[in-house]
Amino acid sequence: MAPTYRRLLDHLQPQQLLGLTATPERGDGVDVAKQFFDGRTASELRLWDALDADLLVPFHYFGVSDDVDLSQVEWKRGNYDTAQLNNLYTGNDARAAKVIRELRDKATSTDQMRAIGFCVSVQHAHYMAEVFNRAGIASVAVDGSTDDATRAAALERLRRREINCIFAVDLFNEGLDLPQVDTILLLRPTQSATIFLQQLGRGLRRAEGKAVLTVMDFIGQQRREFRFDLRYRALTGYGRKELERAVEDEFPYLPSGSQIVLDRVAQKVVLDNIKAQLRFNQAQLVRDIASYAETELEAYLEHSGNDVKSIYRSTRDSWTGYLRQAGLIERLSPLEAALSGRIQELSDADEKKLLGRMAALIHVDDPERAEAYSMLVGPAAPRYAELGMREQTFARMLFYTLWDDGGGFKSYDAGLDYLRGYQFVCSEIRQIVKLGVAASKHAAKGLGAGLQQVPLLSHATYRREEVLAALQYGSLELGKNVQHREGVAWCSATSTDAFFVTLNKDDKKHSATTMYKDYAISPELFHWESQNATSPGSPTGRRYLDRASHGSKILIFTRDTADDETGLTVPYTCLGQVDYVQHAGEKPIAITWKLHRPMPADVYATAAAVAQ
Repeated sequence: MAPTYRRLLDHLQPQQLLGLTATPERGDGVDVAKQFFDGRTASELRLWDALDADLLVPFHYFGVSDDVDLSQVEWKRGNYDTAQLNNLYTGNDARAAKVIRELRDKATSTDQMRAIGFCVSVQHAHYMAEVFNRAGIASVAVDGSTDDATRAAALERLRRREINCIFAVDLFNEGLDLPQVDTILLLRPTQSATIFLQQLGRGLRRAEGKAVLTVMDFIGQQRREFRFDLRYRALTGYGRKELERAVEDEFPYLPSGSQIVLDRVAQKVVLDNIKAQLRFNQAQLVRDIASYAETELEAYLEHSGNDVKSIYRSTRDSWTGYLRQAGLIERLSPLEAALSGRIQELSDADEKKLLGRMAALIHVDDPERAEAYSMLVGPAAPRYAELGMREQTFARMLFYTLWDDGGGFKSYDAGLDYLRGYQFVCSEIRQIVKLGVAASKHAAKGLGAGLQQVPLLSHATYRREEVLAALQYGSLELGKNVQHREGVAWCSATSTDAFFVTLNKDDKKHSATTMYKDYAISPELFHWESQNATSPGSPTGRRYLDRASHGSKILIFTRDTADDETGLTVPYTCLGQVDYVQHAGEKPIAITWKLHRPMPADVYATAAAVAQ
């Protein structure tokens, strides 16, 4: 954020601050959302949605093979060595001639276009301007050393079509006010999705007489570290696997008027690269982590473009484990631990067991829970008896997430003290839950009357162990753990039935008698079937159908599938409390429930599809 805005905010000290930006991912590395808005986004409109809404001009993106082999160019901290790229591109007359030839073939008219070409260096920008001028395409080059007046004059000449192209380096990625730009030339490999979208955005604004943005991306043979998936995922919103199919099928589903066309060679280069990323094995991930030399998970994910699921693909994976394999952190010797005042790691095998539970925390998506978990793994955390009621509940939830069988501990303090002995595990927990909150998709709210004391929230995401710990299904004091595999758990201490619903049931894991018909009728209504032994006249059936006289509550938790594509257990979304509407049949009973709060749109889409 510019210093002028900072001074203004410091002076006004606003009680409520609303921020609007077209560049949430900034090239200068400043995280505006984190610094000024606690990392939360109230609403966002991504590129493909803006195109669908006709707010931006459609794009015609052409990926053209330029016959340059970059596989031997040195790779440093997630990018090619600039000096070596400059040597490859500057003075490469064959490549420059292909750029002009392809441009004349794809652009409507080089005499009428207003283009910006993004280059690798000052030398490269001036070389390209010279080549274009020799070819009769009026062009200039600007760079960071170009004074403001000359730069402004160049933009005005482009607007008037006195020139047809400006070649730039380290300029115009953001802050350019020239909506008439109708052609973008990407003349250097750019792995950053942020920079790619910023450069593309220079031409996406609507202007009179401008029907389409032409994008020319010149693609060479890349090193295996280079990732095409980042730019195309940013461009389309696809996941990696969807993207692979889209490249193979030549991008059949794009917003109206837009197209992505890769020539045969470029298509093979991109497809091979994306498939290699999909096959990113452990050794490759270790090398990638080592290349960035980041010890903070958030920083690595931001710079690499990976997501948290690329780290936690199984219970064998952990950020700490990868850092150790990459040589970025080491264990302390007993003497070093004593001298530094840091807690010595206690046991390799025990630490490994704890790290194997880190994937069970990546779903944490509400700030209160994340803050509580972070506090509980801190060295100065209070004893269990000193915590408030909600904090004690969070302590049980964290404890049972790590040890659903109780772990052999006599008390919660014993387990949490043991956990705090592993400094890297505690650090990883704090990092994971922070990322989970930043990535949360739903606005969570309290459960309402009767369950105000329970810190579960509707539309937040939980593992079964957390839910059962929060509802006091199990406790160390009673000698009862939270290991539970059935679809319904009666939690007598809180007079609550927790319904755990897997919407798309795997027939390999469910018998014909347990393939219950559970689905959404509307955002507010949910059809649910009881267990086969339950009849309306049974004690359980009466509790479901006449809760007023029983004083009980019902919470519904749903998930799409039991396991994700990597085999990890999928957590549940809490839909909140429900009221009885009607029922039919028995053994099982088919009951329609009315939610106190309509389910999130994405959950409804999945839950409604089950009924079709």
